[in-house]
Amino acid sequence: MRYLRISSALLVYLAAAVTVAFEPSILDIAPLRLPRSFDDSLRRVLSPNATISHQLSSAPRWSEYHAPRPGTIVNVATERDVQTVKQVQFCLRNRIPFLAQTGGHGWIDSWHLGQNGVLINLRGLNETTFNTDHTQARVQGGALIEEVIAQAYANDAQILTGNCNCVGNMGAALGGGYGNLMGLYGFSVDNIISMDVVLANGSAVTVTASQNPDLWWALRGAGPNFAIVTGAVMKAYPTPRAQNFAWTGGLYYTEDKIEQVVQAIQDLVLREPMNVFFYYTTTGPPTFNATVLVTPFYFGTEADGRAAFQSLLALQPYKDGTAHIPYTEWNTAANTFCIKGGRKPSYGAGFSQMVPSTWRQIWNAYVDFLKLPGTQYSSILTECYSLTYAQSIAKSTSSFANRDVRFNGAAIANYQDANLDAQAEAFGSKVRALWRSTDGFPRNRTYVNFAFGDETNKVVYDTSTARLRQLKEEYDRYNVFNQWFDIPPL
Repeated sequence: MRYLRISSALLVYLAAAVTVAFEPSILDIAPLRLPRSFDDSLRRVLSPNATISHQLSSAPRWSEYHAPRPGTIVNVATERDVQTVKQVQFCLRNRIPFLAQTGGHGWIDSWHLGQNGVLINLRGLNETTFNTDHTQARVQGGALIEEVIAQAYANDAQILTGNCNCVGNMGAALGGGYGNLMGLYGFSVDNIISMDVVLANGSAVTVTASQNPDLWWALRGAGPNFAIVTGAVMKAYPTPRAQNFAWTGGLYYTEDKIEQVVQAIQDLVLREPMNVFFYYTTTGPPTFNATVLVTPFYFGTEADGRAAFQSLLALQPYKDGTAHIPYTEWNTAANTFCIKGGRKPSYGAGFSQMVPSTWRQIWNAYVDFLKLPGTQYSSILTECYSLTYAQSIAKSTSSFANRDVRFNGAAIANYQDANLDAQAEAFGSKVRALWRSTDGFPRNRTYVNFAFGDETNKVVYDTSTARLRQLKEEYDRYNVFNQWFDIPPL
């Protein structure tokens, strides 16, 4: 079973909207807290099964560090609640900021939705339905990755998803979308056929490569800055259940082998059915000893998988937890990572090379951080995928700009005590700086779903930044989708 597999992130769609008639910012206009009479007005425009809550526990976040704190949570029951723009237009008319959420895993530190805001919980929109030949599937905007995989497996098919079961499928996909099978199928943005969305002005539209092509380009890489996605048609790949197995799991190494393991991953040639993750983590209770973990993945037989990763197996891990398991279990070992709550400031970076000396310094920083009481569930991870097929698709086809980034890392502090925030931030910043010091790029690069929140547009959107700003002027002139790595209009 695979340990701590994390989707390129996580994950959410954001909105804080005003109509084109409203020049001032909605954040300046809305009251500090919504009156309870607001509920009665809102219920009149929602479907009968939609509910309203004022408890954050009804839509919990993965991390409480700098999390949004809405005063009202609306649990939608149908796409019509969003698609007919009842909710969006209600908030527009009343100048109320809002945020749409599925898994609640976005970890940026720049959320600013407060008690005057509404959180639109999309979790009720969780269906995945297939066409007759199982080559396409419509995935609703509130479906989690595990729900999509379960339906795909039941229909003898595969869909390119992320690697963490509890993350919202669409949120992960809109940022680019890495996944176990991307060596075969490309990024998630390459697997979207059409999207049904609600725009900043309250209109509901369908977006395809030929219908709203500029918006199609922008949504696939920077989707949370342009719309709420209520559903998308995605490519599906017929795969009989008997063939839907992969060899994967944990290979554990002692810390004296860090340099050898890092060099082996650097030298590894990943073919299409392969990917590999590298971790610093702990052995868990009761000792929580720091350890080195590698999780190889091979879609195929165990024998072929072991042959493909022979260079890592030859380094003699002290524990081999790999197994040949079905599609529905590929992400199961990461389920402990799905625990909501606590404080998890996370810092990411992209890099083109694994440098052993850098990773030794990162190990030292990690071990030092673990000395702080309550930090024992913290971890550091790096993902590496086969990119040959993904790079055969032109970079210009979508706003996702990281097809040339070989490795994506994230340093994830995990603790309960807010008094540790400063030390956790220092730890994450240090690890990120070490990655960047030997990243092999002329400028900093970070996958948007792994970024902390203090990065510039150029760091997360790279060469797509200028065109994204132009399209914001057209589709979101007043920048109402402004919380997720804000792209200011020109």
